[in-house]
Parts: sequence; structure tokens; C-alpha cells
Amino acid sequence: MRASQCVIYSRKRGTWHLKWFEDGKPHRRQLGTIRELPSRAAAEKAAEPFRRMLARPIKVVPIVSILVEQFKLERMSTRVSTSHSIKAWLKNHIIPEWGEKPITDLQARPVDLWLKSLPLSPKSKVHVRGVIRELWEYAMYRDDVEVQRNPMELVRIKGATKRLRKPRCLTVEEFQRFLAHLEGAFRTMALVCISFGLRISECLALRWSDVDWLNSKLTVERGIVRQVVGGVKTEYSGRGMTIDPAMLAVLKAWRQETEFAGEGDWVFASPLKLGRLPWSYPWVWRVFSKAARDAGIGSLGTHTMRHSYRSWLDAVGTPIAVQQKLMRHASITTTMNIYGDVVTSEMAEAHSKVVQLALQKQ
Repeated sequence: MRASQCVIYSRKRGTWHLKWFEDGKPHRRQLGTIRELPSRAAAEKAAEPFRRMLARPIKVVPIVSILVEQFKLERMSTRVSTSHSIKAWLKNHIIPEWGEKPITDLQARPVDLWLKSLPLSPKSKVHVRGVIRELWEYAMYRDDVEVQRNPMELVRIKGATKRLRKPRCLTVEEFQRFLAHLEGAFRTMALVCISFGLRISECLALRWSDVDWLNSKLTVERGIVRQVVGGVKTEYSGRGMTIDPAMLAVLKAWRQETEFAGEGDWVFASPLKLGRLPWSYPWVWRVFSKAARDAGIGSLGTHTMRHSYRSWLDAVGTPIAVQQKLMRHASITTTMNIYGDVVTSEMAEAHSKVVQLALQKQ
């Protein structure tokens, strides 16, 4: 708080000063010498710009924990998977270390040294740095701090693009052994994931209305994370895909078996939820993990199906441009986007070859 502003003259130095108190402490600023300001009136006039500056409200820099709560309300991503990850980084790392400190304490060097001390992978450290960067941007947006270069732009993380563990890819023989230990919805689920390269969130969010039986097409329109339905990951993820006749037969057989076969029903509806929701990810993960153990192929995650799909596309000689389309990646070059309609027949052929691998007799 600022108060008690006054212009004083120092006889010893022959200078005019503006004196004021801020938070109980005295401050002064020199206005000029007696030659420059020969009278008090001249000194008072020279003090006006500084008085106006002092009259401006003092910005109170918020502590990180308070800023985080406002950030969650105003700027948190609406995508469930993204917001869940951000909350985890905040709760497990950022708040415990920086929660009671002002955002201005999160400068490049302190954050860099702190990140180096964390027992996290380089990719995880990139995510933590990214969240702090968002908090800085939000503080500038709220005018809590002056607009400036974000300090997190100076933080470099070595090996950020390198994986610590190589993604698991199943061989055809391993997948067949794995599939032999699955039944019903989970067997069909595994076949759909590995035949189309779907993310598990996309597979679980399929409805029967997404299957065009007449034209043999499958449309991926949504994803489901933590039982909350949302959009697909990127605009490229929502493309329609050709369904091989053998895979179409698999889907028809499952539709005849399931009790939830209406157009608006989930393809993998959970009987435990009376069909109102599909099977949850944790449940699928447990079933897949048990099947993998029983098959003697070690541990695997649901994303193993997608990694294996890419590996199998390589194995059947699929051109890289076609692979990019089939994987529905957002990081695709302009050239590959332009040739999207040209490679349709090649995409169908590659899909059929993968389905043949998945459905070959044991």
C-alpha cells in the first residue's frame, strides 16, 4: 500500500525528492537539482508524472495454487484425456513443489534444475514444462504479470523425442495365441483394434450406426475416455475406412450374439451398465492383460494393437503414404493430404491383408 506522498528539498545535496511510504517502508525518488527546479512549484510540477504512476494499483502476483484453480475454471482443456493428464501433473508434481510460491518464482533456471531432479522420462518432463508454460500464459492473459517472453521457452529437455521403452508389437503368431484366450466382445474388440489400428477410446465408442453394411465402410466419429464421450483426437482421426468382407462377417456375427444390437447401441455395450455405456477401459485392460499372460506372451497394453497394426502394414508392404492415411495421424505432410483420394484402393488392399493376418487359422 502506498501513502503519504510529499515533495521535500535536501539542503545538503541541493536536490528535490518525492518521498512516499509503501507497505510501511519509506521510498524516495530524485526529481532534480535546485538549478533545474528553482522553486517548490516547479518541483511539484515535476513530481506529477511520478504521482500518477504511484496512483496505479499494485499488481498482486498470485501464488501458483490459486492460479491453478482459476486456470482449471477458465482455460482447462475440455478434452477429458487431456484435462485428466494436466490435473495429474499439477497434483503430483507442480503443486507440491511450487504451490505456495508466486508464479514469478517459476523462472527458467530453477524449473530446469527441478525437472532434472525428477525421476520422470524426458517425455513426461516435457508435459510438466508444458503445463507450467500454460500457467505463465494464463497469468499474462489475466494481467497478473507483465506480458513478456515465457520463461519456459528457455527450458530445454534432452532426449524429449526419444522413448525409454520400445513400443510393444505383436507378431502374427503371438496375436493368434492372445486371441485364443479372448471371447465375445473382447475377442471382437481385439480384432477391430488390430484390423483398423483404432485407439481403444475410439473402439469402445463405436455404435452400430457407424457401420455402413451396404458400402462396407466404418466411420470413427467419437472417442470415450473415463466413460465420458468426446470427439476424436484430431480431424484426421474421423475418416471413414473400408471394411474387408471377412471383418464385416466378424462384426455381423458379434451383432447377432450381443443383446445390444440396435442402431444407436454401443458395439461393445457393457451388460453391467445395461447397455447404457460400453465396457470401461480398466475392465478391457484387465481382460487383455490376463489373456496375454495366459497366452504366455508377456504383458501388453491396449495400445499394443495399434502399434502392431503399423508393424503389420510394414510387413505386407504398404507404402508409407498409405500407412499415414490408415493410421489417421495428424502429423501428416501436405503432400500426403493432397493424395488422400488417390490411395483409396491401396488402403482397402492393405486393410484386407492385415485382416487376413488377424483371422488366419490357428
